Amino acid sequence: MRESGPALLRLGNLLTLDRGAAEDLAQETYIRVGLAWSRVRRDGNPVGYARRTMVNLFLNSKRRTQPTPVPQVLETPRDDAGLAAVDSAAVIRQILAGLPAQQRAALALRYLDDLPDAEIGALLGCTPATVRSHLSRGLATLRTRMKGEHDARRP
Repeated sequence: MRESGPALLRLGNLLTLDRGAAEDLAQETYIRVGLAWSRVRRDGNPVGYARRTMVNLFLNSKRRTQPTPVPQVLETPRDDAGLAAVDSAAVIRQILAGLPAQQRAALALRYLDDLPDAEIGALLGCTPATVRSHLSRGLATLRTRMKGEHDARRP
């Protein structure tokens, strides 16, 4: 788990969009993996089990809780390149936060962990065709909202 820890934390960051929540999610994942260690060790794929556990914990928490309001990005001057980069990251975070949990999870697993559709489907409990639908819709939403943000910021 030491080797996969940073990758799991990155996945948690992309899923939750919050460092503290990602750390909590990773910790809960480690607890669950630890409790099932004898079974996980026999299976021979502890990283896959941990990834699946993390995604399930994230999706289950989204099902139980009310959607969190998406924070609004305040308009800042574009003089400094550093401020623009931070603002761009905030806009992307805001857009990702507005995606449904399944779409965000599919995007994270594809573009962060580089998993194929079948593996993502197994993690999300859906077919590869549904995974492609989640990816397509999520990317379309990202493109549309990013273009809208870009157009809104033009002078």
